[in-house]
Amino acid sequence: MPTSDTEGKDWSLERFRHHLPNTVTDVGPGEGTYARLFRPVHEGVWWTAVEIHKPYVAKFKLRSTKTRRMYDEIHVEDIRESEDHLLYRDLLVFGDVLEHLPREDAVALLERAVAAGAWNILVSVPIVESEQGEVDGNPNEAHLHQWDADDMDTVMGRLSGTVETFRGSTLGCWWWNRG
Repeated sequence: MPTSDTEGKDWSLERFRHHLPNTVTDVGPGEGTYARLFRPVHEGVWWTAVEIHKPYVAKFKLRSTKTRRMYDEIHVEDIRESEDHLLYRDLLVFGDVLEHLPREDAVALLERAVAAGAWNILVSVPIVESEQGEVDGNPNEAHLHQWDADDMDTVMGRLSGTVETFRGSTLGCWWWNRG
């Protein structure tokens, strides 16, 4: 769904405050949860959204306006087909996104992000069984892989860098840093 559980958001916000990135790519922003949460903390950040489902851009008013800051740049495309420069950021946010990809695609995307030069990566995924199909006519909302926390720990731990972890009752969050 284009929304996210509140679990882990305070934890993620504290890491954002600690790292204060200047460039962010939010992959699959949905309603813009992370931009709304993080933007007030650190002004001047360049926010890029990569949203696969074009109707969400208008539905959730993702474009910045004179009175509301959301995303400075929006790419309507599948992140797996995006240019590497969109992964070369101070922070990549995969907030409730990787469960929508086959596991091997999610792992390859994380490895590609590190190779492209991402400095920090925030991952949030359900760590409980969360079956989901198409939502609001968007087939990309289907959950294609059910992550468990130990599996994501292993995947994130294989990336060269440091990893902090939050395990909630529903969501798990990982903050990877190139360090």
